[in-house]
Amino acid sequence: MNAIMLMVVGLGGLALGYIFYSRFIAEKIYQLDPDFRTPAHEFKDGVDYVPTNRLVLWGHHFTSVAGAAPIVGPAVAVIWGWGPAFVWVILGTIFFAGIHDFGAIWASTRNKAKSMGALTGDVVSARARSIFMIVIFLVLLMVNAVFAVVISNLLIAYPSAVLAVWGTIIVASIIGVIIYQQYTSLPLVTVVGVLSLYLMVGMGPVVPFEFPEMVGPLSNSATWILILFAYAFIASLLPVWVLLQPRDYINGIQLFIALGVLYGAVLLTGPTVVAPMFNTDVPAGTPSLIPLLFVTIACGAISGFHGLVASGTTSKQINRETDARFVGYFGSVGEGTLALATIIAASAGFATLGDWQAIYTSFGAGGVEAFVAGGARIISQGWGMSEEVAATLLAVMACLFAGTTMDTGIRLQRYIFQEWGQIYNIGWMRRNLPATVLAVGACLLLAFGAGGAEGAGGMLIWPLFGTTNQLLAGLTLLVITVILIHKGRPIIYTLAPLLFLLVMTIFALLVQLRTFFEAGDWFLFAVDVLVLVAAILVALECAASLRRHSAEVRRQS
Repeated sequence: MNAIMLMVVGLGGLALGYIFYSRFIAEKIYQLDPDFRTPAHEFKDGVDYVPTNRLVLWGHHFTSVAGAAPIVGPAVAVIWGWGPAFVWVILGTIFFAGIHDFGAIWASTRNKAKSMGALTGDVVSARARSIFMIVIFLVLLMVNAVFAVVISNLLIAYPSAVLAVWGTIIVASIIGVIIYQQYTSLPLVTVVGVLSLYLMVGMGPVVPFEFPEMVGPLSNSATWILILFAYAFIASLLPVWVLLQPRDYINGIQLFIALGVLYGAVLLTGPTVVAPMFNTDVPAGTPSLIPLLFVTIACGAISGFHGLVASGTTSKQINRETDARFVGYFGSVGEGTLALATIIAASAGFATLGDWQAIYTSFGAGGVEAFVAGGARIISQGWGMSEEVAATLLAVMACLFAGTTMDTGIRLQRYIFQEWGQIYNIGWMRRNLPATVLAVGACLLLAFGAGGAEGAGGMLIWPLFGTTNQLLAGLTLLVITVILIHKGRPIIYTLAPLLFLLVMTIFALLVQLRTFFEAGDWFLFAVDVLVLVAAILVALECAASLRRHSAEVRRQS
């Protein structure tokens, strides 16, 4: 099969979803009001609450939620064949992720930019809030600890990417000041910023950077991980306009350029999809397609982490409520295009089926490396670019996305500690600096406490990221559904995804529980039990809350 067919059908479906379905949701379900005074104006402080141009905010939101997950998940899931991954990414983006992300921004904006954890306590119950906070903490811990490892590995594997990855921070800071102080127009500064980024990408192979074999007692990987957390610590304390917004905006632009280069190369070369549509000869030990597909591909179809970003930072920057459709739903579409590009690169970026099978030798194989290698081959053939420069381009893209997710993730984890400080009346925990120290400290404890000197501890609990993440998405959809009940609006558009996710998440946790038991992995077994109990409690809370609130609405009417 020709990869052009996958590209046309996939992109066409995502475009139709945004044009028609998101408009229906905006007008009939969420009923956006252009005159509503958003929290960005009501609580404007120049640090976290900043009314923001919707294009800039889209860049922040999109790059914060994307990270490496929409690359890793689809590239791993292709082991079952490209067909299931393709269908879940397209339908999941249109009917699950779009309404979830869009709804989380809307719900938070309508409630003084409260986080999903705080909203859960307000509209569901205090018990549900406690579950939510624990799940949120676990998800952020996994994301921050694992993405540090992903970036570290990419910087070591592709030293040509180091210049652009770190140089972008300087460029973004300059752009942030220019935009915030309104020294010049957004289009001009966008062009200058993007050109600067790609100049550094081109120079990367000429001036690669590598640490000596060991930096003191630390390995190269551990050194990069410490540097990344030091950077995330500082970045998460800065006002959003200084670095978070401009860096994410430039990253969003460069992603679409990189995707344009990749999709253009597909059109020029028409590569053959060598991976099977349905792989009937999966390696030994590969889990069943159902339900694991729906938790292996989270980001790129639907992801609970997006609700944290939507209600944690994005809702504090929405200029007009009507911007939520573009920022939230179109942000999901952007991530869907990245997941689709990953599927194409990981299934059509190899010369033969044998080459593809040599990569996918076990479940979990592939990942970012398959995306970079396969995508670089397609770009090289299509545009005549050297594979080294093409690989640098894709490696920089993956690093920048994972890095922006870490920036936002640490900031969100700081918010969690501050909310706990508020709930339990711990004054010092409500302050930015101590809360950030706790956030970074928790990540480093997992990274080096569980992972030893290499700092790869986050990888130990990564197998449970998908299920924990989808449980979080279910909780977010529950909050949105309850709000819609009180407003007397149709709930089927959020309730159906909610029920589907709960069933698949509990099913997947049971499958993984058996796997961990048979392997004697008691650490993951214990964490799985914890998440499974939380999932069952969420299901019960969903049923009780929906019955209770529906009855209240009927009484009032």
